[in-house]
Amino acid sequence: MTNPPFRADQVGSLLRPADIKKARGDFAANKITADELHEIEDEAISRAIAKQEEIGLHGVTDGEYRRAFFNYDFIEDLGGVDMTDTEMPFGDGKAKGKLLNVTGKLHFAGHPMIEHFKFLNAHTHETAKWTIPSPSMVHFRFGRKCVSESVYPDMDAFFDDVAATFGDAINAFAKAGCKYLQIDECPMIFLTDPVHRKTLADRGDDPDEAIRIYADIINRAAKRRPAGMTVSLHVCRGNYRSTHAATGSYATIAEHLFQGIDVDAFFLEYDTDRAGGFEPLELVPDDKMVVLGLVTSKTPELESKDAVKRRIEEATKYVPLERLALSPQCGFASTEEGNALTEDEQWAKLGLVVDIARDVWGTA
Repeated sequence: MTNPPFRADQVGSLLRPADIKKARGDFAANKITADELHEIEDEAISRAIAKQEEIGLHGVTDGEYRRAFFNYDFIEDLGGVDMTDTEMPFGDGKAKGKLLNVTGKLHFAGHPMIEHFKFLNAHTHETAKWTIPSPSMVHFRFGRKCVSESVYPDMDAFFDDVAATFGDAINAFAKAGCKYLQIDECPMIFLTDPVHRKTLADRGDDPDEAIRIYADIINRAAKRRPAGMTVSLHVCRGNYRSTHAATGSYATIAEHLFQGIDVDAFFLEYDTDRAGGFEPLELVPDDKMVVLGLVTSKTPELESKDAVKRRIEEATKYVPLERLALSPQCGFASTEEGNALTEDEQWAKLGLVVDIARDVWGTA
């Protein structure tokens, strides 16, 4: 594979090394300057790039080392958004998060991550992969109550601006040289879980209508990509300190997800039975790739090569092998705390993905 997604791929985030954790803590305590923090991040990202290249990955990320959250760090720098720290339910417990308020017209007017991408792109010999959260995340957690009624008396206008804002962002990354961008989507698959469906229903939102709206705004944003840019959609049931937040099969959203969203590839979580079977993959169009997340990023134990290969073979009943690829089911640190494994165990997981891809497809 010379174009993304690659036979051996990854979702994006990596465990934060000790120097990054210390530097971010020192910066928060006003012990170092923003420039000093930036320099430490640059050095750590350069090491991570070199390690990914050494392993044999062709889609290389910056590990999301400059972020605290995979999603909020991007959203809070969009025009019209204010955020404050909060806690929110996550699975059986709570996680730190951000309370999002839309206080002005949503728009994209530049973003710090454009420069972050340029650094990555300039320091890898492989394809620089960038990740952004799904546009659905501007609405899912808080709904109407956090969207100013004076700014958006009509929610249709709000969703129009969400789609346009993320479409503008995709174009801005393309202009900066990005040829491989991933949208990280949680809300649609969360809404296959009765707990999350009830949460939306209790606040007055129809969960099924929300799924339709989310598919539509993702699709409208993704359609703005220019020729030569690959856009993938990663579907996740939650990833915080090795825990998850939702359970549910792709079956109930397969039509909206696979046939309603025009992206080039789907990164799908399949490391446990939380995701159900491969049967919904029958609905993936013939021109789309499926990247099977069969290696877990949540636990340190290394998967059996033979077991993963058997799972790939099972998936070929629904999608031909030439349209399949392999990755971990999620990143290793969707938030800066990271999952419960070591950096060495993380690199072993990614190395396993490369080894299996070479065995199955003859190339990573």
